[in-house]
Amino acid sequence: MNLDTFLYNLHFEPDKISPPDWQVDWEDAPLSYKLYRGLPEIPLSTEVPLFIEEREGAVKPSLKGIGHLLWYIYGLTQYSQTAFSNGITENDVMIAQSLRRFVPSGGAMYPNELYVYLKLDDIPEGIYHYSVAHHRLVMLREGNYDSYLSRSLGNNCDISDCFGTLFISTMFWKNFYKYNNFSYRLQGLDAGVLIGQTLEVANRLGFSTRICYQFLDRPINHLLGLSEQNESVYAVIPLSIQPVNNFGESDKLERVCASALCQELPVLIHESFQRSKRVLDYPMIRKINEASMVESTDAFVKMEQDNQMSVSSSMETVMLPFTEPLSYDLAAVCRKRYSINEDFLIGKVSQVQLATLLKETFSFSYQNDLDKAEGNIESRLDLFSCFYHVDDIPNGAYSYDKRMNALHRISPGDYREYLQYGLTLDNVNLFQVPLGFHVVGDKNHLIEKLGYRGYRIQQMEAGILVQRLLLAANALGMGGHPLLGFDAKSCDELYQIESKGKTSLIHIPIGHYRPRAWLKGSLHS
Repeated sequence: MNLDTFLYNLHFEPDKISPPDWQVDWEDAPLSYKLYRGLPEIPLSTEVPLFIEEREGAVKPSLKGIGHLLWYIYGLTQYSQTAFSNGITENDVMIAQSLRRFVPSGGAMYPNELYVYLKLDDIPEGIYHYSVAHHRLVMLREGNYDSYLSRSLGNNCDISDCFGTLFISTMFWKNFYKYNNFSYRLQGLDAGVLIGQTLEVANRLGFSTRICYQFLDRPINHLLGLSEQNESVYAVIPLSIQPVNNFGESDKLERVCASALCQELPVLIHESFQRSKRVLDYPMIRKINEASMVESTDAFVKMEQDNQMSVSSSMETVMLPFTEPLSYDLAAVCRKRYSINEDFLIGKVSQVQLATLLKETFSFSYQNDLDKAEGNIESRLDLFSCFYHVDDIPNGAYSYDKRMNALHRISPGDYREYLQYGLTLDNVNLFQVPLGFHVVGDKNHLIEKLGYRGYRIQQMEAGILVQRLLLAANALGMGGHPLLGFDAKSCDELYQIESKGKTSLIHIPIGHYRPRAWLKGSLHS
């Protein structure tokens, strides 16, 4: 199967990308976190504050502060046990146990890992892995790598001005073992949700961030000691205490070749543990990861700001009310958030709540290496929705216009049954959901401009919006559940976007819900 066909099937006909007789070997599941063996370890403080104090500016953090940052981004936060009906009688019950984090993940597989390059006063400079299982840093490589890292990023960011740099990687087997080739779609979205959480936490702590999607893959993987057959970095995020306008590109422009840069550092060979005894091959994942790699900084691009899709003059427009910026306790919202399944309850949503939710989803600072000006995620992604039972807004399918703060009605009607019929699994009752959101993007997944790397970048940017939407919904007393098991073709027809070269990337039902019946315990010290 060629890669174009693979990506088409991945999005529109997922049944064609995995073997029909695929069976998940639950007894041989990998761990949801990576464990290194025999390397120096630095414990992080377990006295993590229950409240994130928002700061307008920041000072260079201590090791204790870095521990708080990492825990709120990706640490283990809760242990839960949930009972599910597994038959006809009340005794036919299945017990599911899981370790939870503040970010959602497809099937709770958490395929991503966090690495960090730190330059702090209280620990040696170098490259570390964030060990989620033990909330500690594991040293992989000691030393100063400012020049090496800056050149790997094409000098799009001056790393010498940064106290740290985060690396978000994907371990392919961690969710391939369950989802087979469909895992590739999940991996980009999971990484994007993690980026979204990083932006939120770093911003509250007063740190400036820049999301780097374009970098020399092999030098970055080489720096971290990763085998690109098993794991590869998807995003690099420099962290600085400098204001955003001082936190940008270096003037040391030069052409850098990946193979030459790798020669500057010795190979790292570290032992790690993942638990699975039988690891299957995933040739399509390896093939598309290879095709997505950048070998020279000459391939880096800056994208022009695209205009939003044109709106038909015949469309009814609903102007939304002006709302103040949403202020909420991020730590409390993170503790409360979980993916709602059968627990949705239909309830009224006011225009003010809806306007706040939409405005909050798009109103955030987003520095990245794609745009010539300040990051403008809505130039590549749109938000379409189906509403039911919203005050003073007729039921129907709508597109959101951020510039006008308005909704454009595409077609009237109650589309809950239509959307329910398009779900692959009946794990969410959409008849109890008033707000059904779809993140919409380029049907060609930015491949013309960014090659096959464009697909995963698009998925990551969609993931950022998903996390923004979920956090805002929880702050407003509602909840959501990101879904990939839906019929994208039928949604594209509903929103009349196929002819415009657009497609639905992910479905996020949002609404009120009843508390879930489960046992859970906080892992907060």
